[in-house]
Amino acid sequence: MYEKQNNKIKMSEHEHHFVFVHGAGHGGWCWYKLANSLRENGHKATCIDLKGAGINQTDPNTVTSLDEYDEPLYAFLSQLPIDQKVILVSHSVGGGSMTAAMCLFPSKVSLAVYVAAAMVKPGALIPDSLKNVMKICSGLIEKEAEKIWDFTFGNGPQNIPTSIMMKPEYVRDKFYNESPMEDYTLATTLLRPAPVMAFVGIMGIPEAPETEKIPRVYVKTGKDHLFQPHLQDLMLALWPPSQTFLLQESDHSAFFSQPQELNQFLLQAASSLSS
Repeated sequence: MYEKQNNKIKMSEHEHHFVFVHGAGHGGWCWYKLANSLRENGHKATCIDLKGAGINQTDPNTVTSLDEYDEPLYAFLSQLPIDQKVILVSHSVGGGSMTAAMCLFPSKVSLAVYVAAAMVKPGALIPDSLKNVMKICSGLIEKEAEKIWDFTFGNGPQNIPTSIMMKPEYVRDKFYNESPMEDYTLATTLLRPAPVMAFVGIMGIPEAPETEKIPRVYVKTGKDHLFQPHLQDLMLALWPPSQTFLLQESDHSAFFSQPQELNQFLLQAASSLSS
């Protein structure tokens, strides 16, 4: 944050660097409201495009693993100065990418914030009920997911799909049911297919005890039509975070439906690191 001193504005000592990780089909663009608000308040904000997402030019059908999908995030964290830490913020299945990054770079992460995101303890067994929901949300159960997802079979129809994209008629209801129409309109021009094999890896991240040292915060979305609140509660019970916030009026995409409230939650969670 900024403080006025001698008629000049200077950076507060409690400046934080937020690094945003998007979910399936999205890119760094979806965080534009949060990034702008945080920068206006003197913080840093970096919005990552994972491989095959956003303006990253990789064909998502060629991405074959979670680690490959996460390469841009890993590259960013690896080049941070040795004494610098960031606050990671993830959305939806991007929570798996964030958890994988925490396992590889625990010394670079001061706080992890999951926004309606997959928060699965590395190495833990996942109950079938939650596993099936996560698979449907990421298109891994083809017969149950084919209602809302379009599939691309880059390796032939006899193999699992290589990418998924939500069918246009479901985008408003599943992603943006409470979001402003202009943000929904923007998103429909920017959504891209997402790599299926990356999401397979989310449920197989190996045990990493160092991640337990990183404080975790979960932001629930009260009017989420894709990852319903009671299923978020089931996941929270399996790996309880240090703090939980509720965006009562938010759809799955809190960065559009309740950006100001989400911004305040992020700042409140970050303030605990400075106290």
